[in-house]
Amino acid sequence: MPLHLLSYSKRVWSGVNFTGLGVFLYNIFLLLYRAGVGIASLWNVKAKLWVNGRKGIFNRLTSEPGTPDSKLIWFHCSSLGEFEQGRPVIEKLKSQFPTSKVLLTFFSPSGFEIRKDYKGADWVFYLPLDSKANARNFFDIVAPTLVVFVKYDYWYYYLTECKKRNIPLLMVSAIFRENQPFFKWYGGLYKKMLKCFTHFFVQDNYSKQLLGSLQVNNVTVAGDTRFDRVSEIAENFKSIKEIEEFCGGSPVFIAGSTWPADEKIIRDAITDLPVLKLIIAPHEIHKEHIDQLRSIFPDAVLHSQLIALSSQLITSNCLIIDNIGMLSRLYQYATIAYVGGGFNKGIHNTLEAAVYGKPVLFGPNYKKFKEATGLIETGGGICVNSSAELSSQLKRFLNNKSELEASSKNSFDFVKENKGATEKIINYIAENRLLTS
Repeated sequence: MPLHLLSYSKRVWSGVNFTGLGVFLYNIFLLLYRAGVGIASLWNVKAKLWVNGRKGIFNRLTSEPGTPDSKLIWFHCSSLGEFEQGRPVIEKLKSQFPTSKVLLTFFSPSGFEIRKDYKGADWVFYLPLDSKANARNFFDIVAPTLVVFVKYDYWYYYLTECKKRNIPLLMVSAIFRENQPFFKWYGGLYKKMLKCFTHFFVQDNYSKQLLGSLQVNNVTVAGDTRFDRVSEIAENFKSIKEIEEFCGGSPVFIAGSTWPADEKIIRDAITDLPVLKLIIAPHEIHKEHIDQLRSIFPDAVLHSQLIALSSQLITSNCLIIDNIGMLSRLYQYATIAYVGGGFNKGIHNTLEAAVYGKPVLFGPNYKKFKEATGLIETGGGICVNSSAELSSQLKRFLNNKSELEASSKNSFDFVKENKGATEKIINYIAENRLLTS
């Protein structure tokens, strides 16, 4: 079950001793969740995609069989962020075990709809909603040799069915906190799910200690595979001609994965910085959000317009990226970077900017993100709480080259020093012959 649903599930399950009653309540939760999504799909686009994407899914799975002599690896990611963590492991496994097949599943439309054509997997599907029958049917059809879950998404029936069939089950890039239900007196069902895993690859020592308090000792501190992923992107960087032309020789402030709260703060912060060019790559690119952005930055040009215009015809200092997939390369062109979400539910991927050696600014909701706290501790990341603070930090870097260079180096070094999680996972799989036995 995804951890982002726990705010509801805690209220439902609090005070319950999870034996048979716990499973019963879990099933009630699943029914309520399915009904809620079904109702929401009448007006919500993402909910509609969630529902429609699962229609006839077992027939489609059956019609896409693997070759009988192939080892099939099932990777599951909740959404797009988890996919980026799993991606280096998928691609390394495909390289090292080329006869293996990969089935990739997503829980969320945000992941599936963007990566449904991902060439690194042989098949990409939505994960059918958890149930005893669905889990049994899924394993009967897919028959994986190895199962890898990325970071979280704990689904009781899928995990227990995997254990019943003695299929190796790994969790990679996991991170645990003491306020999670695994570590509460009412978390019996979650504790049982932990026992289904063959091995955990966690991001930090504290996660290992927490699992150890539950006598879960099949744990390796490997770090976060996103360090490997962003490093690979940077190493294979390809220039973007129209972005280079837009930036020219000016200092550039690139704000990625922004939400409306970020965008208003950015607007107020740069009003007295006319020398600065701004590139915004919002988290949502639907028409309503792009229109809202253009009302906030009325002189901005869209990227879709930029590629059709000569650089000599562009007078705007603000560029809005109205496409998906460019951000991880965009940060290369930043003088200073900003990662959105910190004035919302939580910041997005700060490592995409840090890998290029850029000072990374973000809002106050970052404390659950280990990579962000690490950037702050090493001097590569800075939290801003208001437009005034953001303006002050921008001026500080623009007016002090040595501070800019120091923060940039700190970001780059932080990423470089934390690479290697993927290699540890691959070595474990190879050494334990999980795909060769």
